[in-house]
Amino acid sequence: MKTVAELQAIKEASMGEIALRLDDPALASQSKYKRNVLVCGGTGCTSSHSEAIIETLHTELEKHGIADEVKVVRTGCFGLCALGPIMIVYPEGCFYSMVQAEDIPEIVEQHFVNGKIVEKYLYKETVLADGSIKKYNETDFYKKQVRVALRNCGVINPEDINEYIARDGYQALAKCLTELSPKEVTQTILDSGLRGRGGGGFPTGKKWSFIADGPQKYVVCNADEGDPGAFMDRSVLEGDPHCIIEAMTIAGYAVGADMGYVYVRAEYPIAVTRLQKAIEDARANGMLGKDILGSGFSFDMEIRLGAGAFVCGEETALMTSIEGNRGEPRPRPPFPAVKGLFGCPTVENNVETFANVPQIILRGAEWFASMGTEKSKGTKVFALGGKIKHTGLVEIPMGITLREIIEEIGGGVPNGKQFKAAQTGGPSGGCIPARLMDVAVDYDNLVAMGCMMGSGGLIVMDEDNCMVDMAKFFLEFTVDESCGKCTPCRVGTKRLLEILDKITRGEGTLEDLDKLEDLCNYIKSNSLCGLGQTAPNPVLATLKFFREEYVAHVVDKKCPAGVCKKLVSFVIDQEKCIGCGKCARNCPVNTIVKTDYVAPGHRLPSMRIDTSKCIKCGACIDGCKFDAISKQ
Repeated sequence: MKTVAELQAIKEASMGEIALRLDDPALASQSKYKRNVLVCGGTGCTSSHSEAIIETLHTELEKHGIADEVKVVRTGCFGLCALGPIMIVYPEGCFYSMVQAEDIPEIVEQHFVNGKIVEKYLYKETVLADGSIKKYNETDFYKKQVRVALRNCGVINPEDINEYIARDGYQALAKCLTELSPKEVTQTILDSGLRGRGGGGFPTGKKWSFIADGPQKYVVCNADEGDPGAFMDRSVLEGDPHCIIEAMTIAGYAVGADMGYVYVRAEYPIAVTRLQKAIEDARANGMLGKDILGSGFSFDMEIRLGAGAFVCGEETALMTSIEGNRGEPRPRPPFPAVKGLFGCPTVENNVETFANVPQIILRGAEWFASMGTEKSKGTKVFALGGKIKHTGLVEIPMGITLREIIEEIGGGVPNGKQFKAAQTGGPSGGCIPARLMDVAVDYDNLVAMGCMMGSGGLIVMDEDNCMVDMAKFFLEFTVDESCGKCTPCRVGTKRLLEILDKITRGEGTLEDLDKLEDLCNYIKSNSLCGLGQTAPNPVLATLKFFREEYVAHVVDKKCPAGVCKKLVSFVIDQEKCIGCGKCARNCPVNTIVKTDYVAPGHRLPSMRIDTSKCIKCGACIDGCKFDAISKQ
């Protein structure tokens, strides 16, 4: 068992280990290393072979006899996933991007031995016109970010508890146990304005205050991140698992619980491994278990693996799954605060919500409430994906506009295409059209637009995306993921999908659009849980903002974006076609034939597509170098 004094001693002793990364020259003098090399060990960069980079680094450092001068650290996600694998070198703070193992010998020899930064491997935006190098956190992607939930991701070794402690880790827990009563902790969270980051944005402090009395209470962390394109919670668990342990222990103290469970997807093996090690290390260091920090308060926790059911992101279905039953939602009331896990009062929050708690306790409610908007305080983590230059993870203050997120932080839509819409909240959310790009992004504004924040997935779409097809994609997902317990969701979403499929085949009518709206509203009002209640959102949002596309599908029998195959024809412009025949050779069903027409200036007859046999695979367009083939 550690005492508060021993915890402080560990912090002071460990500061030198991370000093070079904190941009503090006085503190950096404490480091026993000349350099720290941080390599991303998140899922994205690991899949791009960042482990091979780490192995090669160790080999090369030993080869040059400088292994004791350079500390190699496997961190969590840096955020700019589009440029992975990422390697950042301190004290320079230089950002090597898309690094490969074969690049390491040159970097070690030139940079670490000879002191010359290897410019050709740097992230291009960090290289200024005069040849000088700016730090990565001064680039467009990072400079507007304010990292609270992600403050340690890409900064510390997530498997080293001492590095977490050096970054004020477990200090918030110590403050709660020695200075604050449970009611004061809850009131601090309430005063901060922190709202749930996993769905509808219910005030966290209010949820904690609702907990009922009982001999046994539980704290549950929802890490069942099932939205397509969302990876915020996974990245926090991979990059800063001790933060979640500390936050759940604080929640346990606030509500009088002595046991917690983290429900995490089995598809997150790196997150699970690091979290399990963190739990064991916290227990070994007296931060979990009996009599934490000599306070008399006891709290422990365990991991429960989910099997990938999207419905288990709903809190009552999640608790049912933890209990060993099929993950199906329960009617509410009673709410989990009264009757939750194993029939006992339970507090449930998601990973990102918990990740804010320690900093709120340490810095105060006023600090957190000073960020964001009047009703949406603090920051929000978004996973940027889709048609955007800089895919990755960002954390920005609430109230920033969608235009700032997409154009300034995300680098805009690539290939000269026009931004069309952004899908927020995944299958439970809606789309924000281009004309609303300057609306501040917060809980209430999104709800007013018919969208929702959700967990934070943000999928960017351009002019080549069909909004009817997009709504169909998300409906296919929710139909597959419906647990089937209630009829409005089980049957209603299936009927919605059938109508959308009919429209994308060119067989829809204007009456079908009215049916869609009526059925959406019925499903929202009558489904048992949040999955069914929010499943119609993508349909309603696209009908609201892109109704003209639905009308084009049902009246003109055309897909304006050229996505829905049944409504698209491939046509060869005979004036552009040079008759080379490459399209015919690429066609898998032999539908392209020569004509008798020879265009002016060309020697060979042009080609023609037999549209009655065309399967619309697009192989002809992909192979044509003369832009002679188009969709109509």
